[in-house]
Amino acid sequence: MTQSLLDVRHLRVEFPTRRGTLRALDDISFTIAPGEILGVVGESGAGKSLTGAAIIGLLEPPGRVAGGEIHFDGQRIDQLPPEAMRRIRGRQIGAIFQDPLTSLNPLFTVGQQIIETVQVHLGLDAAAARQRAIQLLQDTGIPAAEQRVDHYPHQFSGGMRQRVVIALALAAEPRLIVADEPTTALDVSIQAQIIGLLKKLTKEHGAAVMLVTHDMGVIAEACDRVAVMYAGRIAEIGPVAEVIHRPAHPYTVGLMGSIPAMDQEKERLAQIDGAMPRLNAIPTGCAFNPRCPQVHERCRSERPDLMEAGATRAACWLHAGGQA
Repeated sequence: MTQSLLDVRHLRVEFPTRRGTLRALDDISFTIAPGEILGVVGESGAGKSLTGAAIIGLLEPPGRVAGGEIHFDGQRIDQLPPEAMRRIRGRQIGAIFQDPLTSLNPLFTVGQQIIETVQVHLGLDAAAARQRAIQLLQDTGIPAAEQRVDHYPHQFSGGMRQRVVIALALAAEPRLIVADEPTTALDVSIQAQIIGLLKKLTKEHGAAVMLVTHDMGVIAEACDRVAVMYAGRIAEIGPVAEVIHRPAHPYTVGLMGSIPAMDQEKERLAQIDGAMPRLNAIPTGCAFNPRCPQVHERCRSERPDLMEAGATRAACWLHAGGQA
């Protein structure tokens, strides 16, 4: 079995408030191996982006890691001082954010921003760093990179800016990329190119990718495994093909049922009734039980952990008979 590069164990993230402490992530555990793309999918508010922020050490205060451990390449990183984490972030762990305009400084050319990152993390001189910046822009599919390197972010289209952000994330050749909705608001053709870029990165450099998205099409095309999140927990995790075609958790079944099939004619898509609970109103037992079509008494009183469910693992009492 391949040694995991990222190992998240029982991660818990909390937000203290005047009315009590809100638990936004509760007992999240997963691994990512070198060269693997793990997709993280779920409704808005499920905790996908928060998981990525906790891993790269960019939780917004007063959010804090209140429990569990995050290990990167055998080293525990969730308790590192800010300066030590800053050295790892960028050099060992790269981040691609949803909105490229918030990731790029409008006052500097894209070349200046990439060159600074390269010099800080790789120690190259100015000429070598500039050459690497041009190469990165070429690798991410930006035409006329020798000229574009001296352009400002506002001179690029949305898709091109996202490529610049990816070039910036790859500048120091990180071993792990946390990509938070990298294809949102992009044309389908640009989405496909971005996905191809991420797959090329893992294949050629052995990098691991955590791909946060709400788009199951992106998950199906790009990922090796997928974790389905609901209300701050992992509802199901397993190989992409198994989760898509043979979902084991009722929530995953609902998600897959809401995707239109190209080979079938339907007047109405399946829907999941209700809405995800607020953090201050998560029900006892399984958080999905008020919306679940297969709910029974145990679901309302006991919270299930991930358990074997065929080729995947699901947090559902329907599979309790298979527990060791």
